[in-house]
Amino acid sequence: MKDRIAGIYADGWSRIVATMIRFTGGDWDLAEECAQDAFAQALQRWPESGVPDQPLAWLTTTARNRAIDRMRRASTETAKLRKAAALDLEPPPYPSDGEIPDERLELMFTCCHPSLGLDAQVALTLRSLAGMSTAEIARAFLVPERTMGQRLFRAKQKVAHAGIPFRVPPAHLLPDRLPAVLHVLYLLFNEGYGDVGKARLCREAIRLARVVTELMPDEPEAQGMLALMLLHDARRAARTNASGDVVTLAEQDRSLWDRERIAEGAAICERALRRRRAGPFQLQAAIAACHATAEAAGRTDWPQIVGLYTHLVRIAPSPIVDLNRAVAVGMADGPGAALALVEEIAGSGRLDGYHLLHATRADLLRRLGRTGEAADAYRAALGLAPTDAERRFLRDRLRGH
Repeated sequence: MKDRIAGIYADGWSRIVATMIRFTGGDWDLAEECAQDAFAQALQRWPESGVPDQPLAWLTTTARNRAIDRMRRASTETAKLRKAAALDLEPPPYPSDGEIPDERLELMFTCCHPSLGLDAQVALTLRSLAGMSTAEIARAFLVPERTMGQRLFRAKQKVAHAGIPFRVPPAHLLPDRLPAVLHVLYLLFNEGYGDVGKARLCREAIRLARVVTELMPDEPEAQGMLALMLLHDARRAARTNASGDVVTLAEQDRSLWDRERIAEGAAICERALRRRRAGPFQLQAAIAACHATAEAAGRTDWPQIVGLYTHLVRIAPSPIVDLNRAVAVGMADGPGAALALVEEIAGSGRLDGYHLLHATRADLLRRLGRTGEAADAYRAALGLAPTDAERRFLRDRLRGH
């Protein structure tokens, strides 16, 4: 029963929250709270009464009744209450002109309002429509949970006070919202890619990415994002062993890679790059293609990867890109050259809470024979690793360093 409710949650959360946001006049906090209450009641009642014939209708009605009760108690004089008091009227989830051929994607474009900053658009959409927790979003953004909570609060306050409408944008405004939607989809993919139990998120992100490329065929960044997802997902079967332990890229059994998916991703990436408007997702896809098309780990074109990362640093600078470039430099020019770059990143404090910074530093120190320092760095990484599989991997490295 819990698994079935979890499936209903995955399919219906965004629709119910969207309905409640419109029903409450844009009160995101109340909308989420009422949706959560509805699912909590489902967990209590459905194991005994059975799942209703129309579970989403049941959940929406339950959430709506909760909202009415909350608004009635808060004030009998507000416009919200007068709106909610018409109990015989079922408000539509949101107005739509039918330009976007997928309801979930439509909701994402609706939430990614350009009046909010890019990070706020992405975070708010992940929280409200993807059902990700504040802690999960904070981890994706590499910030403390409290910081992300404050960002979400400010974004919701801006929506409420500025009267930002919850409305599907017309087709000519979609490009302005595309960067945020692409980031939402890719963070959804990453959330599923890092956790076997959330693999459905990868499948859904890829499905929606295909819809975006069909909706906006002249946007090479959308194609680049789809290519990047496909190229990463092609290696899924080889990323862990039978015990669920992490297998590094160099050690993966390449016979397990999905060659059809690699070919598709590489072709999409090449078509996007031919438009000569290379963006971050296209460059990351090109890097992924270098890895995926190499016949063996030792045949990887590391100098080309360093060049692609150097270009990526110029157009989309971030500490994560700097770290990934350092790893590539380590493979192309040796661990000494890479360690100097990693020490500079570590000294900046920008990635103190990121376990892969410490794991990368540990590996470079190990390769240089500085075993004591490597052990300390492995311990730092171990304390920050977010999954059991990664912790097991780091323990093994610590024992064998």
